[in-house]
Amino acid sequence: MTDVYVVVPDSIDDPERPSGGNAYDRRVCDGLTAIGWSVHECAVPGSWPDPDAAGCDALVAAVAGFPDGAVVLVDGLIASVAPGVLVPQAHRLRLVVLVHMPLGLGVEGDEAAAVQERAVLTAAVAVITTSAWTRSWLLDNYGLTADQVHIAEPGVADAELAPGSAAGGELLCVAAVTRNKGHDVLLTALEAISDLQWHCVCIGTVHRDPAFVKELARKIRESGIADRVCFTGARLDATLGEAYAAADLLVVASRAETYGMVVSEALARGLPVIASAVGGLPEALGSASDGSLPGLLVPPDDSAALAVALRSWLGDADVRLRLRRAARDRRLTLTDWTGTAARLSQVLAEVAA
Repeated sequence: MTDVYVVVPDSIDDPERPSGGNAYDRRVCDGLTAIGWSVHECAVPGSWPDPDAAGCDALVAAVAGFPDGAVVLVDGLIASVAPGVLVPQAHRLRLVVLVHMPLGLGVEGDEAAAVQERAVLTAAVAVITTSAWTRSWLLDNYGLTADQVHIAEPGVADAELAPGSAAGGELLCVAAVTRNKGHDVLLTALEAISDLQWHCVCIGTVHRDPAFVKELARKIRESGIADRVCFTGARLDATLGEAYAAADLLVVASRAETYGMVVSEALARGLPVIASAVGGLPEALGSASDGSLPGLLVPPDDSAALAVALRSWLGDADVRLRLRRAARDRRLTLTDWTGTAARLSQVLAEVAA
């Protein structure tokens, strides 16, 4: 093959700062190496997409050191806020940007950030997205050309089926505790079904939005469900796998999402999913071979609709049986990480040529 220089956040392997983007980056770097690419990883320090001066200087130094004509794959968390660094270099580098979550999207979207992001993506030779929905969003909002934007859907690792319980009351939410992920919507829905038997485990870092975490803590205390909701913080892969194995249902209440790798991770274990019908989440949920959904979709930011869906799951054994069958069928059609790396390799090879 050839060389590819991959610019990623220095948190890529940090167990204290897990994210879907980091997991994706690690998997594709390893996958490209396995295919035969010479992968030169460049982990840039800084709290991207809000880097300090040291982080910006590190990016400048890294990019300046890449040889002329090099194929350079940059994580969008870095690229989207660095037009001043990357755009002037686009004439000598073959710049490819991997967009996990457009900064101009969703409740955390920012118009000024969108202007910067558009400039970088326009200058890139190619843009890689993680879903068809994200690709369409970029084409509609940033004026990119159709042949410039590609899709490399996240893969999923093989996993054993979760046994599940008869009552279906073990609920799981896997997401960083930020407003965008909708934990407040989830808690309001859970309060509305407090007459039913359930327990909910929320796994994800609690350090990104301290004010929101404090707000949730107050909400839990006042709602009377404190003994039934557990926030564990971030978990390593092994203990996260244990949590999936112990669960009956994954709940994703996000207000914005480009794909939702946790959905695939749940489906890989045969776990049904209740999720917001927003962004790429319906795409990640997919369908069973007979066209049935392996879960339920509800409008985003709608705690009442989410409560109705949860009540349907908890109150009807036939619903649980139907969704479990669909989830076990859907797991057979999930993309693996080898396929993701192969697709990304195809794009990079075209750029290199």
